[in-house]
Amino acid sequence: MSANLNLDWLISVDDHVLEPPTLWTDRLPKKDHDRAPHMEFDDTGLDFWVYDGKKFPSSGLSAVAGKSKEEFSYEPLPYSEMRPGCYDARARLEDMDRAGILASLCFPTVTRFCGQLFMEASDREFGLTCLKIYNDWMIEDWAGSAPGRYIPLVLIPLWDPQLAVKELERTAAKGATSFAFSENPAPLGLPTIHDVNRYWDPVFKAANELEMVASMHVGSSSTVPQIAPDAPFLANLAWGATRTSGAMLSWLFSGVFQRFPKLKIALSEGEIGWMPYFLERAEQVLDKQRHWVKKGVRFNDHANADGVDLDTLDIRATFRDHIFGCFIDDVHGIASIDEIGEDNIMCETDYPHSDSTWPDCITVVKDRIQHLPEETQYKLLRGNAEKLYRFTPAEPPVLAKA
Repeated sequence: MSANLNLDWLISVDDHVLEPPTLWTDRLPKKDHDRAPHMEFDDTGLDFWVYDGKKFPSSGLSAVAGKSKEEFSYEPLPYSEMRPGCYDARARLEDMDRAGILASLCFPTVTRFCGQLFMEASDREFGLTCLKIYNDWMIEDWAGSAPGRYIPLVLIPLWDPQLAVKELERTAAKGATSFAFSENPAPLGLPTIHDVNRYWDPVFKAANELEMVASMHVGSSSTVPQIAPDAPFLANLAWGATRTSGAMLSWLFSGVFQRFPKLKIALSEGEIGWMPYFLERAEQVLDKQRHWVKKGVRFNDHANADGVDLDTLDIRATFRDHIFGCFIDDVHGIASIDEIGEDNIMCETDYPHSDSTWPDCITVVKDRIQHLPEETQYKLLRGNAEKLYRFTPAEPPVLAKA
């Protein structure tokens, strides 16, 4: 092995933080404490977030680190029963070291995955204030607590693209290289990326110029896919990658990448094993259907291909240059690495959620990729993430021998 290829550590581009209870109240004047996201307790002593007149208890599945599978539950879980690494950056480092996680990109919790909480607020002006506080905390306090160990992920005001541009510029100047975006804005009541009025173009233009990655977590559309109205939860959860594949296909045929050639997206917690099939299928559809679609013919209520040049669209090249998949434990995906491309795959551990492989993260990944060339292993473990997010990690810690 080359001396500079340390394969004992990974970078996870999809973990989660449960916001510290005083995140907002520590940064706002006392008069605003009650209307900011803050923690309260019920008669039983269970804590829950309160914001804009609504209560948000913490799901037990969002903080299972340290628990056995037999202990998992969706029931509300108080912070007092969570592992401190769920909400404390310093304590998180200890859990990262134990699992071989050199650096971590964390999605929020109470704000939801792309800041829907503030978009839905009755007072969006104050919501923007709270969103900015979250971003400052993420950059300065969470990531700033241990330089080189956290990749800051910021939120944008989804309800106003011009304000979003200003927030991208502001946070990029503070060191952020990625922002959370929705896998499908339509269920949020927002225009899609295909909007004929180009609602999102100011955001994409800014991200293109600032080289900020749009990170999209499964579920950032605030929807849960249903096979049927009475399908079992486990069946629906297993089917959940359909949201991620839908996002990938939507972006491939959107024309956005043709307009913004430096824009890149990362698809979180959708795994990667489905990618070869949908890339192949996209090529087949483009080859057979593009001619009549180009003529502007509409099929029922389906939109045509406004904004994309179907004659120059190269599905594989577009994917290779712009789209990145992430995996927790995907044997089939790794077996298909030649079709996906070793430069488009990154690791994730999903700490502290119920899909996580913690504390065995590095062991699980190395077992899945050990047959690959060491240079390829390094790319999957950390090299691709470092390049995509323009991130320089800290030197791996020297751990005490057991």
